[in-house]
Amino acid sequence: MKRELVQAIAVSVLALPMLAGLSGSAQAETNPRCSSVTQIGTTAHVTSGGRTFASVKQFKGCNKNWAYVYVWTDWRNSHSSWDACAAVTTRSSSGGTTVEDPSCNSGRFTELWSHGASTLSQCTRALGWKGYGPFPDSNDPKASTSERC
Repeated sequence: MKRELVQAIAVSVLALPMLAGLSGSAQAETNPRCSSVTQIGTTAHVTSGGRTFASVKQFKGCNKNWAYVYVWTDWRNSHSSWDACAAVTTRSSSGGTTVEDPSCNSGRFTELWSHGASTLSQCTRALGWKGYGPFPDSNDPKASTSERC
């Protein structure tokens, strides 16, 4: 009886991390320039050659909007290097789009944060693309999150 109780407790303790990972809401990614960010809008996905390259998210925090690009594990495992950029975009009253705050990287990396745009009073989206900026080329695979006003 005592042995079964010890085994049951051991199994329960080992299962706690798995259960914790399945319950509750997802935590925001860690922004190196702002310790408290909250995701706003939808998550978008950049596809390249029919495969998902990265997820794109928009966050707010520290009185700024932030774009975030996460390069998928499958892509990282099957490629030796890549280029990617993250930026916040704003919409003008005439309907045009302005790229704000682009940040780009080359090589082997997992995530990329924009520099932070002072655009909380404007309608914004996060834009991520596979390529090197400061603006995406027309043929660069790209994706934008939903607009937040």
